[in-house]
Amino acid sequence: MGPQPEISSLSRREARRQDRRDIIMDVAQTSFMNHGYAGTTMSGIAAALGGSKGTLWNHFSSKEELFEAVVDRATKAYRAQLAEILAGPGDDLRTTLIRAMQSILNKVLSPGAIALHRLIAAEAERFPEIGRIFYERAPKQTRLILARFIEEAMASGQLLRDDPEAAAGALLSLGIGKSQQKRLVGLMDLPAPELINADADFAVSLFLRAYMVPAEDHPRQ
Repeated sequence: MGPQPEISSLSRREARRQDRRDIIMDVAQTSFMNHGYAGTTMSGIAAALGGSKGTLWNHFSSKEELFEAVVDRATKAYRAQLAEILAGPGDDLRTTLIRAMQSILNKVLSPGAIALHRLIAAEAERFPEIGRIFYERAPKQTRLILARFIEEAMASGQLLRDDPEAAAGALLSLGIGKSQQKRLVGLMDLPAPELINADADFAVSLFLRAYMVPAEDHPRQ
């Protein structure tokens, strides 16, 4: 029974530390979105938190590390959601891919994602580290998750053998390109669900025309 209070105390300390990190990231995220990467400073975040800069540095050693944590937190839950969609039981290949593309489109066309994408595009030339962080945590991870699913479909004989990561990139380009470009330059508000569904269906249909194994080549039962 002796060690239990120590474990409980440690758990409470870790919980408080995580709560503090979450508060810091909330403030930092607001600052990055409102003032950009260049306009956000560790001193400014510390002032907004009402504490000392030293307290902030105890949690994050640099603005770059803080930005990486903010992006990772913003994308982590979605990565799990997409993986769950692709692992879902019962649906055929086409239905699963359409559901995945609908989810991806809803994510990348959301106001938060568009604001982050604009921030990266505006400042990545001056601060290449934020371009790397965003790419590694968002577009690359989405492509890799989709590629793993496509690789399994290729291995099972549903799709033609090819580079699964290249195939995933092709599907994403087909689905995202048109509406995301319009959103980024302000030519489109948040699309209606009907448009998102149509874009997903169009992308998956073209993708399957290129990669689906012809019916006559399927193994006979």
